[in-house]
Amino acid sequence: WSQVVSEAEKIVGYPTSFMSLRCLLSDELSTIAMQVRKLVGTKHPLLDTARGFVYDSRNNLQMRGLVILLISKAAGPSTAEVSFHHNMVSGIYSSQRSLAEITELIHTAFLVHRGIVNIGELKSCDGPLKDMQFGNKMAVLSGDFLLANACTSLAQLQNTKVVELISSAIGDLVQGIYYENSKSSEENCLTDDISIATWKEQVFLSHSALLAKSCQAAMELAKHSAETQDMAFQYGKHMSMSHKLHSDLQPFVSEGSSDSMAFSLNSAPAVLHQEFLGREAWIKQIREVKIIVCPNPPCCACVFRQLWEAIKAGKGVTSAIDLCRCHGNRALAALEHFPPSEARAALANIIYTVTRF
Repeated sequence: WSQVVSEAEKIVGYPTSFMSLRCLLSDELSTIAMQVRKLVGTKHPLLDTARGFVYDSRNNLQMRGLVILLISKAAGPSTAEVSFHHNMVSGIYSSQRSLAEITELIHTAFLVHRGIVNIGELKSCDGPLKDMQFGNKMAVLSGDFLLANACTSLAQLQNTKVVELISSAIGDLVQGIYYENSKSSEENCLTDDISIATWKEQVFLSHSALLAKSCQAAMELAKHSAETQDMAFQYGKHMSMSHKLHSDLQPFVSEGSSDSMAFSLNSAPAVLHQEFLGREAWIKQIREVKIIVCPNPPCCACVFRQLWEAIKAGKGVTSAIDLCRCHGNRALAALEHFPPSEARAALANIIYTVTRF
């Protein structure tokens, strides 16, 4: 994966791993960074998020911006707008590069906002209460700062349709994350009834909408046709769906995947496993695990371990792999609309990487 990303960055002539560097090195954010140092020694998730900005080779935080630049180059210049071809660098318009940065800022802002902890669920080992409260304030303020910067840059693009697309993507993100949080706070989350169709809707809102609509917006900035815009949207949507499925599958398919606590019961393999079993059989399986394996309900480690083994032995994992490849194939089909090029090949390589198991 890292090699695919590195080769793709060479094609667009842009080190996307430093895409948000200008904003991250601003005076305002430097002040925030100094304040975040006060959280050292606590378990506030904002610290992990900050570390990810410096080094995160596994999740590739800047992946969205890279995809936008690649699809912009793959589409090439539009015949409708010959007048501003001089603004292109390495086959990409300056406005498209700005859009890639805006998308990354929005994604980063939401990552920071996700680092807000529930004060009521804290334990004494997490750190002093006042430090955790301070961490929450910093997560809110720094996330808002990044989002405000993104919105300012978005307005400077002076394209009403692009503003509409990205604004709706922000709305989708909020809706998706709100739904995730409301579900995770329920006491009966182990027996949450969710179909794979509902799972797809939720994942589109919280993971795919921003990339899909940003890819479409990149085509709009270059004045490409509605058909080209739709193909870019389809690639962004299905690529991010296959990426999420690949991530969900890792606890079940990667080497040394014995850490049963690393998976979520709202992940695709678990949801598909529940669908194959049926609602009643799923609840019965959970109850049996609780009674036989763990007679003490507060102890969830062994419960998750047994459920992990049950899911891995069932049809949920193989079905999730098939679904991942299905979305990958739909993304590759959308790429066929674009002329052959290094950029298109790099976009295809991203799909091959996330659909290989």
